[in-house]
Amino acid sequence: MGKKVLAIFYSQSGQLADIVSQLTTPLAEAGASIEIVRIEPEPDYAFPWTTDRFYSVMPDCVLGVTGRLKPFRLKETSYDLIVLGYQAWFLYPSIPVNTLLHDPAFRQVLNNTPVVTITGARNMWLNTFLEIKKLIHSTGGRLVGNIALIDRHPNHISFVTILHWLMGGKKDRYLNIFPYPGVSAADVAHTSVYGSVLVPHLIHDEWSDLQEELVRQKAVNTRYSLLLLESIAIPTYEKWARFVVKRKKRKAWLAVFRYYLVFSLFVAAPILLAVDAALIRPFSSKRIKEKRRYYLSLN
Repeated sequence: MGKKVLAIFYSQSGQLADIVSQLTTPLAEAGASIEIVRIEPEPDYAFPWTTDRFYSVMPDCVLGVTGRLKPFRLKETSYDLIVLGYQAWFLYPSIPVNTLLHDPAFRQVLNNTPVVTITGARNMWLNTFLEIKKLIHSTGGRLVGNIALIDRHPNHISFVTILHWLMGGKKDRYLNIFPYPGVSAADVAHTSVYGSVLVPHLIHDEWSDLQEELVRQKAVNTRYSLLLLESIAIPTYEKWARFVVKRKKRKAWLAVFRYYLVFSLFVAAPILLAVDAALIRPFSSKRIKEKRRYYLSLN
């Protein structure tokens, strides 16, 4: 094929590294040259997290503060396709990925290059994708596809299992009762199907209908309940972030934020969803379709 593909991403736990590997394998088998770059922050974020360290990144994530990356070198100055792996931290791009997308040299490589984004998320990734999309467009990059893999378990269950994984470092069943955390092994393996979808588009450099094909393959989906909760959470997170950064006792206020999250998830969210299901959703089908179309759009 002779096509050059850059797969660049940050992966703290290793899950996104596995996903990117599955996605790019069919491209390599079709003859493309795959360059895989796993960026590293400076200093790195230790895994597993400690509770204090995990919540400490919230203000910078929400406010778009960049960090530093260890130096990395790309083999080429231009590519036929860039696969960008990203993750959501507190509903916004992770600090390493946000830093990468502000790097002048990498922004130059993105210019006028087809880009496919891919994430492995607990469940809420929509706002993160919007921010990633804005940054790619600001470089002159051509966003041609987005793939979003999520934990398919209910919101409350995945909240418990993901914290068990992030704080304990083991992707096992909490108390031998809860399901495995994160994106399932079957869904990670299935990502190779999406890689096969990319192959003819890469060969012919024709990307106009790629996203429609990925949506048909269920590479990306929007659940209304999560869409609603995320749209409400975003302005609240922004207020918390701006409030916390102005406080001298930031750690204490982040502890308060932690309890706010638990309350909002286990108390406020069920009430909100029940009220919406009874009084709003039945009369808002057109608006819901438009919002889903907006989040699936690449423009």
